[in-house]
Amino acid sequence: MLETSKQRTNILLVDDHALFRESVARLLTSEPGFEVTGHCNSIEEGLAALRKTHVDIVLLDFDLGQRDGGEFMRLARRHGFTGKVLVVTAGVDKEPAADLIRNGISGIFMKHNSAALLVEGIRHVMAGKVWFDREFLQEAVGPGSLQESKGEQFTERERQVLSYIFEGLANKEIAERIGVSESSVKATLQQLFSKTGVRTRSQLVRIALEQHRNQI
Repeated sequence: MLETSKQRTNILLVDDHALFRESVARLLTSEPGFEVTGHCNSIEEGLAALRKTHVDIVLLDFDLGQRDGGEFMRLARRHGFTGKVLVVTAGVDKEPAADLIRNGISGIFMKHNSAALLVEGIRHVMAGKVWFDREFLQEAVGPGSLQESKGEQFTERERQVLSYIFEGLANKEIAERIGVSESSVKATLQQLFSKTGVRTRSQLVRIALEQHRNQI
């Protein structure tokens, strides 16, 4: 029983469309290891839910009527939420998407995709990966925001690890591809964080595309 509890993923849904929210809640409740701790239709309800219960991952709609997911992200981080956030949306423009990435979301999932793919995306993110399409990322950060890298150059190992992060691989999978230990990959990832001044994989992906594209 204790092992099952450890493996449980607590999910919070924040979406102002009741039918979609309730359908997704039913779907995820039927999945092994998933527990929907709440589903909310507003930023206020979502923040209140985060204060009341432990949440591992938030499935966040971007368009919340007069407000948006970016505001939820800023407030949730300000209140100390450190869990994962997967934006589940019908669409998001480049500038808001870039802002969401800067605020540390783990991915963007489009609502026109299948329910099975959503389950895969959640498991993907909870395994420490990111869920972004590389072309979408390049479009979101935009060529106008590119800067010449004035910081330290990446080593060959750092470029290898970064390329696999772009593919969405977890540390263990990267270690198997490169032929090193998982702890070695973690150390390289920390070096990348230090060189780029970020704290999360999604931020690393963004900053690499914006400022270090000549090295990747």
